[in-house]
Amino acid sequence: MTIQNGLITFKNKNMSSGKLLLGVLAGAAAGALLGILFAPEKGSVTRRKITKKGEDYAEAVKEKFNEFLDDISEKFEEVKEEVSDYTEQRKTKSEGTKKDVKTATG
Repeated sequence: MTIQNGLITFKNKNMSSGKLLLGVLAGAAAGALLGILFAPEKGSVTRRKITKKGEDYAEAVKEKFNEFLDDISEKFEEVKEEVSDYTEQRKTKSEGTKKDVKTATG
């Protein structure tokens, strides 16, 4: 996170996904409200259309959320593997150092 000219900038891909999700939800709410206010059709027809749009938006949000979870799971596995590799390297180096110490004190 950096702050420049009073603006907070996130350099994290997941944060941009969160902003996208928030934008989708805000757009859906604004669209539904405008649809109700300017609907030239009967109320029951307008309500059905709004319900359909709501279902469409809910499906889009589910898809984005699932993509987000997949990204998080993938990153977790990558970090887990890197930590495991690092731990193994440290362990090997430590064992080599112990052998060197035993040889030197012998």
